[in-house]
Amino acid sequence: MVQLQKGFTLFLSLLVEAFPFLLLGVLFSSLLLFFVDERKLIAYLPKHAFWGALAGSMVGFLFPVCECGNVPVARRLLMQGAPSPVAIGFLLAAPTVNPIVLWSTWTAFRDQPEIVVLRLFLSLTIATIVGWVFSAQTDLRPLLQPSVARAMPRLADNQSNQPNQSLSPLLQSGTFLLGQAGTTPVRLDTMVPSLSSSNPALPFSPRLGLFVENTIQEVRELGGVLVLGSAIAAFIQISAPRELVLGLGQGPVTSILAMMLLAALVSICSTVDSFFALSFAATFTSGSLLAFLVFGPMIDLKGIGLMLSIFKTRAVVYLFALAAQLTFLATLFINLKVGS
Repeated sequence: MVQLQKGFTLFLSLLVEAFPFLLLGVLFSSLLLFFVDERKLIAYLPKHAFWGALAGSMVGFLFPVCECGNVPVARRLLMQGAPSPVAIGFLLAAPTVNPIVLWSTWTAFRDQPEIVVLRLFLSLTIATIVGWVFSAQTDLRPLLQPSVARAMPRLADNQSNQPNQSLSPLLQSGTFLLGQAGTTPVRLDTMVPSLSSSNPALPFSPRLGLFVENTIQEVRELGGVLVLGSAIAAFIQISAPRELVLGLGQGPVTSILAMMLLAALVSICSTVDSFFALSFAATFTSGSLLAFLVFGPMIDLKGIGLMLSIFKTRAVVYLFALAAQLTFLATLFINLKVGS
């Protein structure tokens, strides 16, 4: 009974600390979704592969979306003519390299400011390298889903404000399926192109209504993931044998592998994952905590499903392998450096 009470207290503390950051992230994501046009940004981004990947990785500061919102935005960037390093850099870095996530990480790890700095640096570095590597594929279309690849050659139509009928109705923006019983489900994002901020003649009230509706939908879905993640963290803390946790957590290699696997499986939102990681801070190495905080927002089960709406399976495997290898090597170096 004592263990159960302890676990419930830990669960509630994680939930209470994390939920305000989740709500703030959802509000920003919905605001940008319906009131900002990314096409205006593309014209200012560098065309050089490396600098484009770096710039794309830093765009998250302007578009603070979590790993639920970065995939639709990256897909739209590709369709609107952004170079592939820019889109891939944004895809991997945006869930972490944004002010809301950095603020939540600082709140959780106030006593370990190096975690905040290293999370930003490693996320930015890994996303830039992966985006740069993908620039070797001069024509990205063979790695893209047919609906995305078909849309790319007709970008001139989009830039002249003409409707592009070849665009897939899926994942133009937003994340959620809407529909009523007995009707064909329609994605909320299919309404976004008609409400693009590039057309100032459109009324404000429809955008505001979609903003509220999308915010409610995201809080419902991501709130459920947060509850599940907090419950898993509390359960592991009270049920796993302490010797096993210490054995995994203190090994420079096993701790990283364990936390990377946990990050991929739990799929917790990047705006609140720092509070999840904090519950392991006393028993796991600094490198493994960083592995969780860097790798999870880039590649998790939820994110992989969304990525398959843009890329073919082999491209997602490339992304997964590159991000995993770079994360492992960087955090292993940190573990060995700290341990020496």
